[in-house]
Amino acid sequence: MATRASTSSRVSPAFTFLVIFFLLSLTASVEAAGRGVNNDKKGGGLGASFIFGDSLVDAGNNNYLSTLSRANMKPNGIDFKASGGTPTGRFTNGRTIGDIVGEELGSANYAIPFLAPDAKGKALLAGVNYASGGGGIMNATGRIFVNRLGMDVQVDFFNTTRKQFDDLLGKEKAKDYIAKKSIFSITIGANDFLNNYLFPLLSVGTRFTQTPDDFIGDMLEHLRDQLTRLYQLDARKFVIGNVGPIGCIPYQKTINQLDENECVDLANKLANQYNVRLKSLLEELNKKLPGAMFVHANVYDLVMELITNYDKYGFKSATKACCGNGGQYAGIIPCGPTSSLCEERDKYVFWDPYHPSEAANVIIAKQLLYGDVKVISPGLSVNVAGDGNSGMSVLCDLDSDEKAANLQPCQPQRASPSSRNRSSRRNSDKNAIVSIQ
Repeated sequence: MATRASTSSRVSPAFTFLVIFFLLSLTASVEAAGRGVNNDKKGGGLGASFIFGDSLVDAGNNNYLSTLSRANMKPNGIDFKASGGTPTGRFTNGRTIGDIVGEELGSANYAIPFLAPDAKGKALLAGVNYASGGGGIMNATGRIFVNRLGMDVQVDFFNTTRKQFDDLLGKEKAKDYIAKKSIFSITIGANDFLNNYLFPLLSVGTRFTQTPDDFIGDMLEHLRDQLTRLYQLDARKFVIGNVGPIGCIPYQKTINQLDENECVDLANKLANQYNVRLKSLLEELNKKLPGAMFVHANVYDLVMELITNYDKYGFKSATKACCGNGGQYAGIIPCGPTSSLCEERDKYVFWDPYHPSEAANVIIAKQLLYGDVKVISPGLSVNVAGDGNSGMSVLCDLDSDEKAANLQPCQPQRASPSSRNRSSRRNSDKNAIVSIQ
């Protein structure tokens, strides 16, 4: 049932490029929006960041749902300086990877949650976050939480946003803005295993009637349809994260009563099976959909490296949740007002039974920003500025229909401390890491 965490995993250079690639687009879109969206001239940067997914990137949509999957209660957000420690709906104690890298790159805000009351008018032009804790590729995923936004619903919501862009910019400019100047980031799939196929109370029937291969096949067919729908709505540039090592999170270790250095075989095996087939799907879509660019982010290897070698990064635990209750690793009940809370929050890889801590996000963000950038998946050619060893030397001019053929290198600017302090309305997360609630 259990396997020891591998010590040979390495951070994927492909993932290094891809996450920064996305976050640079986020920076460019926010700055463009602040200038009144003057992106008509050649090389004017990215338009908007559209974020789809689950609780790893939920920026607060679940705050507006009657759901059991919520993070807008203390001590969540206790270390999130931009809100003064007030919970925002993020499923962590502070900043996500998106927050950290966004600050380093100089962004002032992130995509607004679709369900937020002020998600209208020009606020949409920097991008919209549709992600929802508990959401998955399959519609049945996460039903234990009662309400959540699955990927089908998130795409429906983007259709609404797409019409609003026509009203804001006019049909011709809106199409150009969406197709040429915007990035679509998708972080989803782990819930389909954790809170569907592997969930003890809900999965018995499914696991009797479907083999793992069949279930993963259904997931990928649904995802194919969802990505194709986005393409039909003029989405062209995608960053798709694979599923992390979900067998190594505190929840899985607790319910399976594992030793600290063990992970659940089945959960990680399912993640790896899905990841192999996901990459093939994205390669297929790159060939079949004219003008589309589907970029694959290898989240699994990045997270496994941190979990396996946690002490090298200054952590004392990559097993126990800092905030949670139940079992050896506080991995049963999510973080809330009655949870036990660790004293050294910066020494834990996991904030709660499912999600990384801010300290873990900082480590990963530094790797993304300053690690070498040599491999892009799937199969895009890269022209990198500088010596090729810095993640800050990335490509950010996407004002072209060709797949990265004519990209130009750029050097992002870090935000000053004063500008960061003014950013009290940060509303979004980017790709974090492991599996979710």
